[in-house]
Amino acid sequence: MKNYETLVDATNDLLKRGYTANLSFEDGADTIQDKSQNIELGADDFEVDEFYRFEGPSNPSDMAIVYAISSTRYNLKGALVDAYGTYANNSSSAIEAKLHHHQVSDNLKGTDRPTADNA
Repeated sequence: MKNYETLVDATNDLLKRGYTANLSFEDGADTIQDKSQNIELGADDFEVDEFYRFEGPSNPSDMAIVYAISSTRYNLKGALVDAYGTYANNSSSAIEAKLHHHQVSDNLKGTDRPTADNA
């Protein structure tokens, strides 16, 4: 994976590499949405290709993860920005579990790393 200085750098590069869908995820939701195309992705409809974690120097609200997500079922690639730490989604949905799957969570450290109790 690449290293980016800022969240904007990561999202701009993903856009250049074809991750054009602007994906969103609401707390407690069972799907990830591409509202512009009226598509809802369930946990079995996508893969997390890459992810990048960012921390603000002093503001906890700046803590975010950018996910590069692809779906062969819907033939789309997009970026999803989600908070972690204090402002993370507190969902127990299948979507949240997939986003915190070992391919992501193995690379998170300390209290940011999901456990069986909070994933």
